[in-house]
Amino acid sequence: MKLVDTNVFIRYLTKDDPQKAKVCWALLKKAEAGEIELYTTESVISEVVYVLESKRLYNLNKKEIAKKLLPILNIRKLKIPFKSSIIKAVEIYTKATLNFEDAVLVAHALRLNIRQIYSYDRGFDRVSQVKRIEP
Repeated sequence: MKLVDTNVFIRYLTKDDPQKAKVCWALLKKAEAGEIELYTTESVISEVVYVLESKRLYNLNKKEIAKKLLPILNIRKLKIPFKSSIIKAVEIYTKATLNFEDAVLVAHALRLNIRQIYSYDRGFDRVSQVKRIEP
């Protein structure tokens, strides 16, 4: 198993460096074919979203990010702790007015069957599956 950093995903998804994009796709394709097992973390995926939505860098909207990211997250041999929660977070992120990190928190709450989140962030009030409570 090999670890994968943010920039590998960014190079492939943005194709801003065609040569690196091609090499990164070849790596991901090997994982898709089951030839190798890759591992990344929730924080790496959060950073990918942050970079892609950055107005200074790629300025992609939520739907564009989800369209690019979901096929990668669904690669069978790409291992991520609580992967199903990260995939759910992408879905929440595209539908709610939350940033990705808050969508991840909601996805974990749903996975754990927790319906209350302590927060001062009123964005959670627009997510019907959880109730925001202030400490």
